[in-house]
Amino acid sequence: MNSSPACSSQPHPRFAPKPLAQRMRQCLGASLALLAAGATAQTTTSTTLQEVVVSDQTEAIGGLQKTYSGGQFARGGSLGILGITDLMNVPFSTTNYTSELIENQQALTIADVVMNDASVRTLAARGGYGDDFQVRGFTVNSRDVGMNGLVGLAPATRIPLEMIERVEVLKGPGSFTSGTGPNNSIGGSINVVTKRAADVPLTRLTTTYMGKAQFGTHLDVGRRFGEDNQWGVRANGVWRNGEGNVDGGRQRLGLGSLGVDYAGSRLRWSLDALTTSGKTTEFRPQIAFRSGITQAPAVPDNRSSFYPGADMTDKAKTVMSRLEFDVNDNTTVFAGVGYSDVSTDQNFPTAVTRPVDLRPNTQGNFSVNNGYYDEYNKTTSAEVGVRTRFKTGSIGHSVVLAANTLQRETGYFYQLTTTPVASNLYNPSALPAINFARGEPSKTGDLAMHSIAVADTMSFFNDRFLVTLGLRDQTINQKSVNGSTAYDASAITPLVGLVFKPVQNISVYGNYTAGLMAGGIAGATAANRGEIFAPQKSKQYEVGVKADWGTLTTQAALYQITRPNSMTDPVTQVYSFGGEQRNRGLELTMYGELQRGLRAMASASFNDAKLTRTAGGVNQGNDANGVPDRTFNVGLDWDMPWVPGLSLNGRVINTSSTYYDAANLLRMPSWTRVDLGARYATKIAGKPVVLRANLENVADKAYWVTSTYVTVGAPRTLMLSAQIDF
Repeated sequence: MNSSPACSSQPHPRFAPKPLAQRMRQCLGASLALLAAGATAQTTTSTTLQEVVVSDQTEAIGGLQKTYSGGQFARGGSLGILGITDLMNVPFSTTNYTSELIENQQALTIADVVMNDASVRTLAARGGYGDDFQVRGFTVNSRDVGMNGLVGLAPATRIPLEMIERVEVLKGPGSFTSGTGPNNSIGGSINVVTKRAADVPLTRLTTTYMGKAQFGTHLDVGRRFGEDNQWGVRANGVWRNGEGNVDGGRQRLGLGSLGVDYAGSRLRWSLDALTTSGKTTEFRPQIAFRSGITQAPAVPDNRSSFYPGADMTDKAKTVMSRLEFDVNDNTTVFAGVGYSDVSTDQNFPTAVTRPVDLRPNTQGNFSVNNGYYDEYNKTTSAEVGVRTRFKTGSIGHSVVLAANTLQRETGYFYQLTTTPVASNLYNPSALPAINFARGEPSKTGDLAMHSIAVADTMSFFNDRFLVTLGLRDQTINQKSVNGSTAYDASAITPLVGLVFKPVQNISVYGNYTAGLMAGGIAGATAANRGEIFAPQKSKQYEVGVKADWGTLTTQAALYQITRPNSMTDPVTQVYSFGGEQRNRGLELTMYGELQRGLRAMASASFNDAKLTRTAGGVNQGNDANGVPDRTFNVGLDWDMPWVPGLSLNGRVINTSSTYYDAANLLRMPSWTRVDLGARYATKIAGKPVVLRANLENVADKAYWVTSTYVTVGAPRTLMLSAQIDF
């Protein structure tokens, strides 16, 4: 072996290590093992692999993989029940963004971060209702974003990033690793990791400016105390208010978060509590186009709203806790639990679809009703499990057994005016007056999901070959408002993952896994009305290669994902999941340092998304709507050598044209966005200060962001901040 992870894999500096005595025991044991293997080590070749630890490779709860060269990315991240694992040891394509990238790009939400990867696109624009994502051509709903590994706690709108340390993206179905989310996302999974106190005390004040007149303040305080700094406290407070990127509008956010953790020799524990309250007036709306049109309406002014006067208030309260206990050196039990109470109250202007379709036509003419859509979700999410390591002969095993559960109560109030008004995207009319009382949201149903999973990662041939086999049995139960069972079914999702390391810095991998979504019930007009279908599996096959060149990592992946679609046969009127969408793609990724002080990230995605089975063969063989064929990203961040402390950065995001409809009649144009930025790090009165400036959409490109709905991309937006550490 070349080195021992117990001595060489240090925790991220913002996270407390285990007590010194335990680390010394680990290093002493590892050193004795190296001495005993000394004769063998003298005869190994230069391609000998370092030791592979297929388990948590961190030393404190909430601990993180080390940052990669350049600091913008991490060497790995959380994979649910498989633990926090190095990128080169997992049979998946993952990307793990650090707080350094978040801060330097002045990212405010998850969407601002994940847009750095060509395989991920956001389906809304800043200033709108919330974040939804598209990964490998399939929608990933914001409610399915994990928080410290617990799914279902995220709000439907946005997660502010001021209290977030990492944003982790797994491309492809994540039903096995983390369980199925409440909105059944299959294209990938996103997890955020909250901040923890570091050994070095932190008191950081950041003031911000955005758009025309939006100002903000962020206070971040962290302290560790007790024997060997075992206890940590991290608190964040945010206030932003003022006009953002819609003329005459206002975006207000208040956030408070507190993270407490304990890192003992065998016991690790953490608790996070956060509350957010936001209000947006003149929020950036979404709309659907009239069916059958063959030319997209011109993009309206990107600083205006075609639903004037619409507003939204959103609130979220979340508390979550995690616990880990080392039974011995090889076995760890873990548990996590969280609760969230989130709500949104919004004006809900809606383009008319009945009795005739009066959504926008090519000239931008449409008719609109007005109303309210108020919603709440109360969710409890929990998991418990045990992870252990052992050997059978020369084969190493890392076995995990885990169970999780999610309980959600949902309620809403929804009502529209009955008399629409004529309007136009480029000259919008005042919205119809709401002539009814705003009711309280009432309970509409209960969702219960639970699963049990088992996995074994086996290592062969001196850890050159890793095999992961796993199964998760997932049950989905949906109750209606009166408490009766509307849906109750289960299914098993498998995982087969392979990693082969021909040399130390290269991993060749492959996987077969499946995503899961509720199967649905045949409606009253179907010939098989009332039939309940088992949860449907979306199957993924993927192969890829990763290479770590020391300061630069490159990845390439080929994948195929097939998703069953519901359909009703036009002849027999039988409802089934006989439809299918198939996405095949190639992903290329590179990130790290091209040379010291010059950081780069570049990616390309090529996606062939087809409707392979449809009802009566209608639209069969067409491109899947809303999925671009090609996406590209290039970003650079450069420390200027002749001006110490000054760094320049830039990013180019390109998305090809897409079809808006399944009939492939309306093709939405491609778009390219350029972002530029600079920062200057210095000291004022002996205190570290960082000044940042970012200009998003430099050319003020007006473009449609396309999914089932369309929204106008955000305009040119200036963001300034001043950060000082006391």
